[in-house]
Amino acid sequence: MKPDLIVFGEDWGGLPSSTQHLIKQLALTRKVVWINSIGLRQPRFSIHDMKRVWRKLTQKSAVQAHNENEAPFTTVNIKTIPAPKGTFARWVAKKLIINQLKPILQKEKLNQPILWTSLPTVADVCGELGEKSVVYYCGDDFGALAGVDHNTVIQHEQKLIDKADLILAASKELLIKFPKGKTQLLTHGVDFTLFNQPVPRAKDLPNDGRPIAGFYGSLSDWLDYDLLNKVIAENPLWHFVFIGKNELTYNPFKNHPNLHLLGPKMHYHLPRYSQHWQANLLPFVDNEQIKACNPLKLLEYLATGTPIISTSFPALVPYIAEIHTVNSTQDFTTHLNNIHSNWLNSSVNNKNTQQAALTKKHTWQAKAQQLDVWLEAL
Repeated sequence: MKPDLIVFGEDWGGLPSSTQHLIKQLALTRKVVWINSIGLRQPRFSIHDMKRVWRKLTQKSAVQAHNENEAPFTTVNIKTIPAPKGTFARWVAKKLIINQLKPILQKEKLNQPILWTSLPTVADVCGELGEKSVVYYCGDDFGALAGVDHNTVIQHEQKLIDKADLILAASKELLIKFPKGKTQLLTHGVDFTLFNQPVPRAKDLPNDGRPIAGFYGSLSDWLDYDLLNKVIAENPLWHFVFIGKNELTYNPFKNHPNLHLLGPKMHYHLPRYSQHWQANLLPFVDNEQIKACNPLKLLEYLATGTPIISTSFPALVPYIAEIHTVNSTQDFTTHLNNIHSNWLNSSVNNKNTQQAALTKKHTWQAKAQQLDVWLEAL
């Protein structure tokens, strides 16, 4: 009988993280209790943060979800202090978490549970919940990640590194941060069938015969808006579509007639867009966060077989032959023109089956099988 899992991750829902994809696979053979986010920074006095605090304080302590957009296992909402700094605050946060979780975990009757966390701020409760071992899954460079209390989170992470029995790094750049003896590289996977199997076109996607360049994901400060605004202005024959929530306090785009901001979409609807535009975009800035990242959308873009235009960053290296890398507006426009020409000259479509085939061995099922071997060895 396989050990069950106590998982600390982000709030379940929205665009699924790598942790959600992996845990959904592991949950097929294990019982899982998922704890929604305990935070990576203390709330600010803003309307957004105050609403989030109120929601956290008033939500039910646990919920069993059953529809396709929710977890297929018990999810737990707890009240605590996000990213506590001082010794006393950390002690209070720890007690709050333990006191709320222990009755729930006892009721679940987990078998030799493994504590899995993708949040460094869980460090203080490791060893307190009856787990037999601790797994730290690191998907980001928390010292460079925007929107977190860097110094506080790094302090928690150092403690978590000491307590973890297994550390999983999502990129080679993250891998070198951790002790070799207990760290494994676990790059992201992809739902190949979802993104490769043809689906109907989304109704709100522009459909006037002009080519479309598209991006999905949060509109945050890791996108190169200076580059994008220039490219959009210089290519009026292209539609530029952006899907996702604007995480900034302002609109980073200029008023372009060929720009379409469609807002957030459910993950399983994304192929209705990405399969039907002519270029996938990965227009990131060059900073430490991006150098350490391994974006989920990279493999999803590849699986569609649709051409990819991207600024350069390390995670592209295994697939670089299939990607149009750019470092200037002129480069970007040149690749758009070439993609447009190929698209016009194609008798059926411009899908690259060789590009899509690169992702077949990187399914979430394959990643979970490897992960399962490591968990069994703990």
